[in-house]
Amino acid sequence: MALTMTCKQVLLMLGMLITGSINTLTKKAQLQCSAKGFNYNDSTTETHTFSHPWFQTWLMFIGESTCLIGLFIARYRERKERQRVIAWSMKVGHEPPQAPTYPRIWQWILLVPTLCDLIGTSLAGIGLIYVDASVWQMLRGAIIIFAGILSRVFLKRRLKYIHWLGMFVVMIGLVLVGCSSVFKNKGGEGSKAIIGIVLILASQLVSAAQMVLEETFLKNRNLPPLQVVGMEGTFGFILMTVIILPAMYFIPGSDVNGNYEDSLDALYQMGQSPKLLIMCILYLASIAFYNFFGLAVTRSLTAVHRTLIDACRTIIVWGCSLFIFYVADKNFGEPFDKQYGLLQLDGFAFLLIGTALYNQLMDVPCMPWCSHDGREMDEFPSAIRPGSSSINPGEFEDSYTSIPEEVEPLLKEGIRRGQRVDYS
Repeated sequence: MALTMTCKQVLLMLGMLITGSINTLTKKAQLQCSAKGFNYNDSTTETHTFSHPWFQTWLMFIGESTCLIGLFIARYRERKERQRVIAWSMKVGHEPPQAPTYPRIWQWILLVPTLCDLIGTSLAGIGLIYVDASVWQMLRGAIIIFAGILSRVFLKRRLKYIHWLGMFVVMIGLVLVGCSSVFKNKGGEGSKAIIGIVLILASQLVSAAQMVLEETFLKNRNLPPLQVVGMEGTFGFILMTVIILPAMYFIPGSDVNGNYEDSLDALYQMGQSPKLLIMCILYLASIAFYNFFGLAVTRSLTAVHRTLIDACRTIIVWGCSLFIFYVADKNFGEPFDKQYGLLQLDGFAFLLIGTALYNQLMDVPCMPWCSHDGREMDEFPSAIRPGSSSINPGEFEDSYTSIPEEVEPLLKEGIRRGQRVDYS
């Protein structure tokens, strides 16, 4: 399978890889930060860790909502381009193209996947408190299993033998990675690691359900991907601000003020720690740019590229975590466990092989029934962004204004000669 790519595609993939890695690293770094928090009972400050996974979900939705800015910019450029095409058409005596129709921005049906996004991201964020960033990144590979099963049950897609084999190999990898995380944590920390693993796996089940729901409800609506992500972010921001975060404040818990989660304390901690504030800003920005790069490259991405990006992202997250711990600051990052680190490495290898099998990138010579004939591969849902929207930009036609058939040859002729087309 050819992997030839243009320079633009390579840059977009690098952008997606870098922003995705920054997303995971800064999310974990926030949870490892300690800063002064405000105690409302006695008006004192107390230094404690930034354990606010629901607040992180709120930040994620803010980042997603910025995709609407990209949508509005794209539509503005389309209008300007259409005006130039109309002027050119009138100049050469052709009928101007019809104005494009856009779906309305406010789509209530997007509340359904937004709720899945909210629950899945929050569960994964809570799980990240109890496991290392590399383990968290690897365990997210479980979405292949859940997406495959749910697509078979609800979307009636036929899974080939090689898909089931890939899912089985991924499951072995998940077991090895999970065991390495539990075994290297002694005593009560091992129990917390189990809780974290269960929560992360549950989050991937919810994310896979989100993919199925999006495909079921949005398949024939032709909504631009930027609109889907942006409106999910907007709905999520409203839900978190009006309902979820206030509810977490009034639910009793172990937070510094006796709440389950105190978002006001999170804001106070951000104001007290420049390092924490920078991590939150980087996290928010990485969400926005990761969605942009992800949607930009999905049109030309193949299963090979997706597998390559996922593998490289895990390697970068793991490598940077080790570097930060041993070189920069032992309060951040993660150490390499000499006893069970190789077990995690073996699990990662199984995850790579299982993902490659599921995406039909490799054959098993000793299992002819698991081979594929090299023709177009079946596509199954695959996580591409935080929140795991299954909307594929390649499924929708460009909403840019189409150029009349009579005018297009003239434009191409001007471009061929190296001339700038004058619309005036």
